[in-house]
Amino acid sequence: MMLSPDLFPVPLIHISETNSTNSYLQTFCAKEKTEEFTTVAADYQTSGRGQRGNSWESEPHKNLLFSFVLFPEFLEARRQFLISQIVSLAIKEELDTYTDDVSIKWPNDIYWKEKKICGILIENDLMGRNISRSIAGIGININQEEFHSPAPNPVSLYQITGKQYDIFEVLKNIMLRVQSYYYQLKKNDTSSIVTHYEKSLFRKEGMHRYKDANGEFLARIVYVEPEGRLILEDERQIKRGYMFKEVEYLLK
Repeated sequence: MMLSPDLFPVPLIHISETNSTNSYLQTFCAKEKTEEFTTVAADYQTSGRGQRGNSWESEPHKNLLFSFVLFPEFLEARRQFLISQIVSLAIKEELDTYTDDVSIKWPNDIYWKEKKICGILIENDLMGRNISRSIAGIGININQEEFHSPAPNPVSLYQITGKQYDIFEVLKNIMLRVQSYYYQLKKNDTSSIVTHYEKSLFRKEGMHRYKDANGEFLARIVYVEPEGRLILEDERQIKRGYMFKEVEYLLK
């Protein structure tokens, strides 16, 4: 385990391998008094977890695999989607500095065009009506040249730009952005967060194909409700609301 140099903006634990950075950080928090924004970055994950129980393919030393902890005790549990919004915005806006066409696929995957460059898994612990702890686990494809798993549409920053990147420089910039958004959230200045999130959504414009329990349909995104519910409007101008995992984007 190598601790970060003093120049890193948050407490950083750098490890060569773990089953999951989220699991590692949960164990660390249980054993040690842990500062907010403490970040665990791994060169390799043996069983990184994603949404829907998916795994995350990553070659050792090629990509950015990390988790960080927040203690947003000021935030009511019903508003926990704001954590997802600030994390996805911080990553999206950092990737915007390297390439165009980056968007947030609801609820919090990061896409380049029709391909997935980043996955996010946020695990919240509740204490009464509020959130006591939030651990965000993130995998970003940075320098990987090829993907071999059956995942349908991965892409890396290297594949997009043809350039290699300093993984810890990208991490530093993301954590600075997370801090900035988090302090904004602490001040209850949420309107601009919500506005930026909705403007950043994948397939924000036009009609696109989706699939729910009743089958395929065409719809457009109307807005996202504060608790994270996605509101679509179909061809018959009927509004449909979905929570996580209740609707699937049909990709090209």
